[in-house]
Amino acid sequence: MNDKALIIGVSGIVGSNLAEELVNQGWETHGLARNPHVGIAGVIPVEANLSDFSQLQLALADLTPTHVFFTSWMRGNSEEENIQLNRGFVRDVLAILSPKKSVKHVALVTGLKHYLGPFDAYAKSGTLPLTPVKEEHPRLDLPNFYYAQEDEVYAAAARDGFTWSIHRPHTIVGQAKGTNLMNIGTTLAVYASLCKAEGKPMIWPGSEAQWKGLSDVTDAKILAKQLVWAAQEKQAANQAFNVVNGDVFRWNHLWFELAHWFGVEAQGFQGEIQPLEKQLEGKEASWEQLSLDSGLKIKTLHQITSPWHTDLDLSRPLEVVTDMSKSRRLGFNAYQCTRDSFYALFQQLREEKSIP
Repeated sequence: MNDKALIIGVSGIVGSNLAEELVNQGWETHGLARNPHVGIAGVIPVEANLSDFSQLQLALADLTPTHVFFTSWMRGNSEEENIQLNRGFVRDVLAILSPKKSVKHVALVTGLKHYLGPFDAYAKSGTLPLTPVKEEHPRLDLPNFYYAQEDEVYAAAARDGFTWSIHRPHTIVGQAKGTNLMNIGTTLAVYASLCKAEGKPMIWPGSEAQWKGLSDVTDAKILAKQLVWAAQEKQAANQAFNVVNGDVFRWNHLWFELAHWFGVEAQGFQGEIQPLEKQLEGKEASWEQLSLDSGLKIKTLHQITSPWHTDLDLSRPLEVVTDMSKSRRLGFNAYQCTRDSFYALFQQLREEKSIP
């Protein structure tokens, strides 16, 4: 195989799982991050700060990738800043590679904020879409860094002649080798571990709509498989694809199953949202003590959890399910049981001493 992959954000939940999939399929795989040494055999590390153009130029000077996978993002203090940061590194990477004429395909990972709105207007009245969300839904009339990133890909594709694919996962479940900006699975695992240590129940943190409604999620390994599939399938060229596991569930059932895995009691919706960020307030010392007692490798709570993002997902005022029939019709048939996604992650976290 002559294909050479460059993963932008190899240390994250999407990038690291994609790296494993590409290596397993025999690709030459280069992984770029501030700390690209993720411990995946076969991945060639590329060290650079995405916000530093000079570093990117130096890091990419000798690379001639055929496929570029954007799996990273940076969070600013506002959506306007998010747009500048995140469109910037997409533009810069593609501009640096442009003179080499090596790139055949670019894949960009975004998500359901394409349909639900950016962080500061997420799932608010007036922006709520019809569900299940479909790829042909129009853009919202709101600033959104996902749209800006897409536009940079479209412009570079018109200039350089490569094909592209956009991938919109729902909430992603899986292990990150490094950065952990948005990780519901690990966050819930840490929360459950603290509940068990303190002899308290897992209290549902979200809304009644999310508690009772249908939902779906995206296993990081399923997303990785779709990324590789779209990079090779001619019919998938120049299209956007939703991607989820393929099953649906209700949190008012799954929540009790997750609690049972940890051996703790669970409490469902009790009339009001009880944010996880608030529930974990002041738990830093408890987690540090639990980490010391159990010999865990991460002793600082905020380094392993992202309750703010879990709260965004679980407090939405509407049922959210995702239509991915578009890629199914073109032959992408990977499937994953959501309960097993969580269980496999929990077991992995336990084996690597991230949770007790």
